[in-house]
Amino acid sequence: MISFSQSHKQLSRFLEYILGRSPHEFGLVPDQDGFVKLKEFFLAANEEEGWRHIRQSMINELINSTPTPPVEIVENKIRATNRDLLPKIQHAVEIPKLLYTAITQKSHPVILERGIFPTQHEYVILCAEKSMAFRIGKRRDRFPVLITVNVLQAEEQDIFFKQAGDKIYLTEQIPVGCFIAPPLPKEKTETKKTRNKPEPEAPKTPGSYFIDLQNKKEKPWKTVKEKADSWKRNKKRLRKQNWKEWPE
Repeated sequence: MISFSQSHKQLSRFLEYILGRSPHEFGLVPDQDGFVKLKEFFLAANEEEGWRHIRQSMINELINSTPTPPVEIVENKIRATNRDLLPKIQHAVEIPKLLYTAITQKSHPVILERGIFPTQHEYVILCAEKSMAFRIGKRRDRFPVLITVNVLQAEEQDIFFKQAGDKIYLTEQIPVGCFIAPPLPKEKTETKKTRNKPEPEAPKTPGSYFIDLQNKKEKPWKTVKEKADSWKRNKKRLRKQNWKEWPE
């Protein structure tokens, strides 16, 4: 079982590496002061096996219990206290012919019309590998759209690239015509089945009554009252007939 001090040492080494040495390995780009947004940091850290449990409360506890904490938090940002080994953003020299970025589905139609511009960062983040582009893109959209950037075409339009560590490149924009994007998905038109509804019945004339001759049926048998009245009439007729036939 890992002791309290051992867990602090492991967390401290992890924070020093991801924020002070190789943030590009995790798809993170610190600003000029070395800060990374806390939300982005936790999204990147939780992607790593063994660090999906890391929370800000754990980092706060480490900062408060360590004389020389490995990181500092200012408002909603975090950075390493020792940034001597942090790669500097510099002009890119050897750039791959193709770079990749993954955008949100919501921004897909806008980018096709206007080009690629920074949204959450100071620069447009481009990757030399598709896997890293997808990794960064999935932090904002579960199913991001992959964009392929033609570096030569962009440079012909005076687009300059910077490099932030290994295989991460930055630029201010990518104009239309310098990248390849999948077409917009076709809108799904829902075909509604129209059922033949019966025509509404014509309203009846107020105060009138229509006799349905077709549905009129004769009574299959007489009612009890009708039977009794018939029996009484037959009895009177027989009595009268007998009285007349009685001998005088």
